[in-house]
Amino acid sequence: MSDEQVRLGELREEIDSLDQRIMELISARAKCAQEVAHVKMAANPGEDVFFYRPEREAQVLRRIKEANPGPLPGEEMARLFREIMSACLALEKPMHIAFLGPIGTFTQAAALKHFGHSVVSLPLPAIDAVFREVESGTAHYGVVPVENSTEGMVNHTLDMFMLSPLKICGEVQLRIHHHLLVSPDYRDLEITRIYSHQQSFAQCRQWLDTHRYGIERVTVSSNAEAARRAANEPGAAAIAGDMAAELYGLEKLAGSIEDRPDNTTRFLIVGREEVQSSGQDKSSILVSMRNKPGALYQLLEPFHRHGISLTRLETRPSPSGTWAYVFYIDFEGHMDDELARKVLAEVEAEAVELKRLGSYPIGVL
Repeated sequence: MSDEQVRLGELREEIDSLDQRIMELISARAKCAQEVAHVKMAANPGEDVFFYRPEREAQVLRRIKEANPGPLPGEEMARLFREIMSACLALEKPMHIAFLGPIGTFTQAAALKHFGHSVVSLPLPAIDAVFREVESGTAHYGVVPVENSTEGMVNHTLDMFMLSPLKICGEVQLRIHHHLLVSPDYRDLEITRIYSHQQSFAQCRQWLDTHRYGIERVTVSSNAEAARRAANEPGAAAIAGDMAAELYGLEKLAGSIEDRPDNTTRFLIVGREEVQSSGQDKSSILVSMRNKPGALYQLLEPFHRHGISLTRLETRPSPSGTWAYVFYIDFEGHMDDELARKVLAEVEAEAVELKRLGSYPIGVL
């Protein structure tokens, strides 16, 4: 045997030994997670016990990224641990996660990125259906889009918070890469129409005007639906992501055609319980102010005076009357923080209504 073959043999034996140790450690961790579940159930007999703790998982993933020695990037190491935690949670009871469907959408990709692949995914046709599924208890959590770095806020999601009792329990950001996809069976045919969601058309407008000008653009309910149609129609193409391409067996005619290379969508995790502080949190509120001069200043001044940073301010029409408005605000910190409590007390004293949508860990992955 050559020196190369000898060395490769030694390295493979070492890898096999490490794999055995990794497996034993993962099994030990899974048993420990089972014991945690048993302790919780014993302490709360007959109650609906929440095994998933968003703040605890965020703390674990942050610690993994900070302590990671390499050579794997911290993000990749955290992703691996995300899947281990997902599998351990599923030992007791797999979580049901509702998302804006159908299967193959970016929202499903965001749900799997946040919760791991050991959950039961429930695709639903509309954002309000996701909220209803979680409110009824059929799903443990829901995942809905709230804003895109290119096209701005998803107003339907904001409007749902005016009516729903659900809380925001987390957030996840997903880099959005759009591809021009076709069926391999029709690859050589001339493209006469392109299917996609209206948001995707907007995010790829410049590319389409430059490279596919004059071709009919047909808006459909989702990118997954666009991929489904392109898979079955000669002369059709779709703008969609990797998950939809894989699901429907499509090929890329052009990859990453989004106009902005940093194109990112932020998704919210909605649930029924409040989340405790993780140490690095964000909070969201809805505020309805009296219609008088200086109302916006009165709303924002306490945040400035107490040094709390706002990360988002949006205005939506109020369902209570014509020309009345509601402010949607994201700010850094947890509502249980002393400064946040002071600010919210001052805002509430001036507001017609203040609705606390929830505090939650800043997205780790």
